[in-house]
Amino acid sequence: MFDIAGALLILFITIPLMLVVFLVLLISTGRPVFLKQIRTGQDHQRFVIWKLRTMTIQAVPVNMPIMCADGIPDDYFFKTEQDARITKVGAVLRKFSIDEIPQLINVLKGDMNIVGPRPEVPSITNAYNTLQARRLEVKPGLTGLAQINGRSSYGQKISYDLEYIDRYSFWMDFKIIIKTIFVVLARTGAY
Repeated sequence: MFDIAGALLILFITIPLMLVVFLVLLISTGRPVFLKQIRTGQDHQRFVIWKLRTMTIQAVPVNMPIMCADGIPDDYFFKTEQDARITKVGAVLRKFSIDEIPQLINVLKGDMNIVGPRPEVPSITNAYNTLQARRLEVKPGLTGLAQINGRSSYGQKISYDLEYIDRYSFWMDFKIIIKTIFVVLARTGAY
């Protein structure tokens, strides 16, 4: 109930902002405005995630790290600050996490919660070791412990996600949401 009510409220509040963003994206980078991607959710279930497009239309996926039997390397970073594929408008959308707003539709559909581990693409989750796969025990979320604690290596991110799973409570979700607001307004860690 909390996730559905929160998603509806945020979607309603952001309607004027989203209309402006749609127009800016259409004028500056053209169509498509949305990016649809397959992500892995709870219990390895796949679903389509919606985001505002922040990269060039010709953007190709970055090379994945060489995977081994031990899963994703703990010291790996999937995003870098200097990614030439990101458009100027896209950089602003990412800085304020505006590109994530369409995922509220995923919350309404039941694919995601507002708080939980961020959903990953199957090429990453297919390479998980047993410990890393534990993050798929819960629904993914728009924000989580890893997101409010700044840029992290993959190993740190997994640690935050497992801490969330092990310590989950309504109050923890509430604290993460409040801290997320401050992190977004301070524009720390997003790119």
